[in-house]
Amino acid sequence: MKILIAGANGHLGRRFIETFGAEHDLVALVRSPAAAEVLFQLPCQVAIVAYGDTQQMSRLAEGAEVLINLTGIIKATKSNPYQKAHEETAAALVAACQRAGVPRILTLGICGSDLSSKNACFASRAKAESIQLEGLPGSTVLRVPMVLGEGDYASRALLGNARKRFALTFRAESLEQPIYAGDVIKALGILLAQPSAGVLELGGPESVSRRALIHRCAQANGDRKPRVISLPVGLGYLIAGFFEVVLASPPVTRAMLELLDHDDQIESETAAELNLTLTPLSDVLRQIGESV
Repeated sequence: MKILIAGANGHLGRRFIETFGAEHDLVALVRSPAAAEVLFQLPCQVAIVAYGDTQQMSRLAEGAEVLINLTGIIKATKSNPYQKAHEETAAALVAACQRAGVPRILTLGICGSDLSSKNACFASRAKAESIQLEGLPGSTVLRVPMVLGEGDYASRALLGNARKRFALTFRAESLEQPIYAGDVIKALGILLAQPSAGVLELGGPESVSRRALIHRCAQANGDRKPRVISLPVGLGYLIAGFFEVVLASPPVTRAMLELLDHDDQIESETAAELNLTLTPLSDVLRQIGESV
């Protein structure tokens, strides 16, 4: 099967290519030479392309059966706002697929996305999903919460907190429902073979507080449990707002912080419908610790 992958240079994109590169004809779409470099040693073709170049995109898409969309951001900047990263990209991908006759897009989304959300990122992601589902009705959106996998940013940050004597975090009682990166890749593979149109949500096996997650991570890796100090999220918004005023590319924004503070307590039958056995949280936490 010929498959196009937009946003292939990210952690999940690389993992997907490593898993399915020998089985399918994969074409990784990236927008810069720097992004392409991380893919050259993987089993895929690499194409540097502007997603807005419909003509070039449609040529690359000829003969493909599906496009996997892994693009998206949680932090917007002045040069890359949410609308550009999500909605404009989605419209360009749909146009290229329609022109080349690609029947569907398989998109990885974020749990919490909603057209009526007051959070700019959640609302933008939902708009992008709608563009894809309306433009190619056979498309699928797979929404997931925090993804943890060997060597990724979220896992390194969690491990770093778990190994401190004092761990600082905003709103420690916020609920997380992390899912293993390998399970996300398996779900994408199943959806390639067994299309399911519409929006699906796939959470991890447990919803726990951020405080408990840090403690569980320390315990799984034989470390002493840190003292978790919960900071008021309002303080975070003040700091993020200051960064937004003084920096062109702030390290954190208010919309990003609000997204990360979202409570994840996902109850769905997606894992059962896909016949997917989720990796237990304790195993995930141990595996990410062993990979460092």
